[in-house]
Amino acid sequence: MLTFEEVMQQLEQLSKERMKKIYMSNGAQEPLFGVTTGEMKPMRRQIKINQPLAEQLYATGNYDAMYFAGVIADPNAMTKDDYERWIDAAYFYMISDFVVAVTLSESDIAQEVADGWIASGDELKMSAGWSCYCWLLGNRADDQFKTEKLARMLQVVEREIATAPERTKYSMSNFVFTTAVSYVPLHEEATNTAVKISPLEIPQPKGKSKFLNAKENIDKALARGQIGFKRKHVRC
Repeated sequence: MLTFEEVMQQLEQLSKERMKKIYMSNGAQEPLFGVTTGEMKPMRRQIKINQPLAEQLYATGNYDAMYFAGVIADPNAMTKDDYERWIDAAYFYMISDFVVAVTLSESDIAQEVADGWIASGDELKMSAGWSCYCWLLGNRADDQFKTEKLARMLQVVEREIATAPERTKYSMSNFVFTTAVSYVPLHEEATNTAVKISPLEIPQPKGKSKFLNAKENIDKALARGQIGFKRKHVRC
């Protein structure tokens, strides 16, 4: 079994300056190495699941170590307080949405915790909550969800996305798309919601605005025959 020190050494050895620049352009801060997710897989296969090691890595504040912590974490060994601690340390969306939300989505308390984050009013917590549902819907069977609850969530998106914090907008739009594609009972309703919210302009401090278009993405998935798509695994 690799020790904490050995994992950190291997991550540093796998560093790429190009990836470091990409991560930093998306909001990552020092310390970080710049490791591609694919190059972490050999260590993942060697370690498998190790929650104590995951906690050590996440506590470093190093982006690459925090990402790898999510890869080897034991989702059901983590309590609600543990997830709150992790989301509080998630300082940008690539941690909140692609580390914490992904790990949470494989736990038995995923919906309970995600619901609290969606209602929190905090940009990254809200984003992680909506993202968690995207990971859930794209992986779990339809019968593990309550249609009425998801329908109410679509109504919340329609009503609140225009005034939601910027990062939360992305996750809310993605929730509509994922519901339409991966949750067959609400395909039509989610598509109708997408029509109402698309395109959604997100002004940028520098340069041209970005536009979110859930309806266009649903149409592309429909053309590819992806309605009803479920991924086998969430984490790499």
